[in-house]
Amino acid sequence: MQQIASPAQLRASIIRWSLFTVPSCLGLGFLSGRAAGSVPDNPWFAALVKPALYPPPLAFPIVWSILYVMMGLALALVCSARGARGQGLAVTAFVVQLLVNLAWSPAFFMMHQISLALGLIVALAVALLVTTVLFWRVRRVAGMLLLPYLAWVCFASSLNLQILQLNPQADGASGSGATVRVEL
Repeated sequence: MQQIASPAQLRASIIRWSLFTVPSCLGLGFLSGRAAGSVPDNPWFAALVKPALYPPPLAFPIVWSILYVMMGLALALVCSARGARGQGLAVTAFVVQLLVNLAWSPAFFMMHQISLALGLIVALAVALLVTTVLFWRVRRVAGMLLLPYLAWVCFASSLNLQILQLNPQADGASGSGATVRVEL
């Protein structure tokens, strides 16, 4: 006779998965950003004209840290749903969206490819929407945990587009930091 896991067993499984998934998401996000030089004092980035809706620079590490924790928890919920229908596809979709997420910082901050970064973040939004739906089907709470991430990615897409529109000359610019911004 098959038995469903007890609530205590389920909690223990989620906790075990969380001990792996949360630090992994946080660590990969941190490494991607750090390797790409995605800091406010990046000379190339500092010279860009920012849109009016651009948040204070301190908001980004705070928001991304919270989102990576939520992503890790959502992944832990799905990974602990042993035998759940669609679990494998949901985890695969998560990995795909995470890889696209991790590619954005190098494209934008390291390569200075604002157009490529825009394409990546739009692809991320689509992949994340698919992931959210698949997570929702496995565990509703897991899908709900991804909703703030989806909202932030949509907002970040808008910022990326506006930065491209305000700084067309900076798209693909050399990384020397020699960009000159003149305001009248």
